Amino acid sequence: MSPTHLVLPDYVQSGLRVLFVGINPGLRSAAIGHHFAGHSNRFWKLLFESKLVSEPLRPEEDSRLLEWGLGLTNIVRRATPGIDTLTADEYAAGRNRLITVVRRHRPRLVALLGVTIYRYLFPSQDRRPMSLGLQAQTLAGTQVFVLPNPSGRNAHYSYRTMLEVFRALRKEAGA
Repeated sequence: MSPTHLVLPDYVQSGLRVLFVGINPGLRSAAIGHHFAGHSNRFWKLLFESKLVSEPLRPEEDSRLLEWGLGLTNIVRRATPGIDTLTADEYAAGRNRLITVVRRHRPRLVALLGVTIYRYLFPSQDRRPMSLGLQAQTLAGTQVFVLPNPSGRNAHYSYRTMLEVFRALRKEAGA
């Protein structure tokens, strides 16, 4: 099976403190079968340095997030080199699937990894300026927290800013 057709597993269970939601897997993640595996992706480092997890993790340990009450899924399950080839239909289907997951498992917070995801989930908010952090909008009755996208392709935020927002998430999640 080619990496673009490999579907990474969701790590979701009831009682999560935080459900992290990515846009879609990158090609390296799909190739090795683990989330946030791009060489320049800072997700795992941010989790540890923000104290959301108590030890450094590698992408190959993504299933261990559940040990800390953290879960992981993506809006679109198809791997791509970037988000420019994702379709509106894929985002719509992903939104519906995410709502189903949130209703079923009721995480304390849904943490969106990037403003782009927020804009697709809440299109009526598209033109309004927004900030990172806790949002007024909810998803299936669950609070939404927007984090910077940790991809190395994201040059919008410094590492320091990213870490501050991940730390704010930790506090909001009650850790």
